[in-house]
Amino acid sequence: MTDLLHGIVSGAVGTAVLNTVTYLDMAVRGRPSSSVPADTAGKMADLAGVTLAAEGDDSEKAASRREAIGALLGYATGFAVGGAYGLLRPGGLRGVPRWLAGVGLAAAATGSTVAPYAALGVSDPRTWPAKSWAADIIPHLCYGWATAAAFDALHRPNGTRHGRKR
Repeated sequence: MTDLLHGIVSGAVGTAVLNTVTYLDMAVRGRPSSSVPADTAGKMADLAGVTLAAEGDDSEKAASRREAIGALLGYATGFAVGGAYGLLRPGGLRGVPRWLAGVGLAAAATGSTVAPYAALGVSDPRTWPAKSWAADIIPHLCYGWATAAAFDALHRPNGTRHGRKR
């Protein structure tokens, strides 16, 4: 249970880093936020038969709900990927170098977000230009490395600290 909790907390750290890097990129380049997470949330709600606009709501409220749900799905993905890592790292991934584990985490988080976009027909990643892929991959790499580092900092099996007995 502790490994799972350490993984979820590590995923939260990674998610905070991912969001920070993303917003820093937006501030530096002056680029707008992506509508894809909100569009995905809207499509998922439609498929589930859930209406995001309550009776009397205007379209702006429904759009705000889609945007919020899209962001929350991102947090859920980051926490879940971190949780899964927490379960896998102490066993089968123990010998994997942290930098490589971070790359694997980045790939898992990227795949967990991009696959639904494509599956739901919201966006086709095969058509994304290189700058769009860079805007997606760089924050996800930062997520992966931060998540791996946070987990290793939290998880010290057998009373060790940084490989040494306390």
